[in-house]
Amino acid sequence: MSAQGVFTGKDGRFVASELARGPWDTGAQHGGAAAALLMREFERLPAADGLMIARVTYELLRPVPLGELVVEASVVRPGRRVQLLEGSIATPDGTEVVRARALRVSRARAPSAGSGDTDVPPPPNYADESPPPFVPPHRPLFAPDAIEVRVVAGELGTGARTAWFRLRAQIVAGEQPTPLQRLVAAADFGNGISAVLDWNRYMFINPDLTVYVERSPVGEWICLEARTMIPEGGVGMAESVLYDRQGRVGRAVQALLVAPR
Repeated sequence: MSAQGVFTGKDGRFVASELARGPWDTGAQHGGAAAALLMREFERLPAADGLMIARVTYELLRPVPLGELVVEASVVRPGRRVQLLEGSIATPDGTEVVRARALRVSRARAPSAGSGDTDVPPPPNYADESPPPFVPPHRPLFAPDAIEVRVVAGELGTGARTAWFRLRAQIVAGEQPTPLQRLVAAADFGNGISAVLDWNRYMFINPDLTVYVERSPVGEWICLEARTMIPEGGVGMAESVLYDRQGRVGRAVQALLVAPR
């Protein structure tokens, strides 16, 4: 992993480098970069013993710019078995661009149940080079420059695709990314890898991202088994099952703003 960070800074003030850039706007971040930065702040908040982050929802209120950002997070409902966290990213002038809520829940104290064949991760042939899932519209870009993508199943445009992801760069310079930072950085790619529309003719931007975490992921690689659906007259959705090398770790859901360019 490169020592270069997607962000630099500390104590709530960060600068987003070009490695954070997303595909839709040369001056705006990929949602996965912002999600990982806010996850870092959530993980630094005090927690009772035995609690883990079970769900986090990001509202992407405005394009998140490159450059300086103010990041805040707090515990708004403390508790020994359930905690509610809130966080935000804002520009230096106070304009809020991302708002997030996370739920911490006490770890289950019961035998495992409900597992099955769906818990088996997709074939891990991510060690082999594979064609890029899309042609980067500009560089550098969060993917593939800060996170690499290896497609293992599905064809672009079919609405269903599976790919493995691994961070190439640190989220914050000087810090090794945590398992949950790796997870949410990858989870925002569901709509991208399972695109059903032509990137040159349509935009399909997700104004939100919700990630459910069943257990903490292990290792560097995160897999998304993603599917996009756009019902006529409705709202597009992308759903992803999340895996590590040991099996299923959670699920991600995105609503999509779909419109001609």
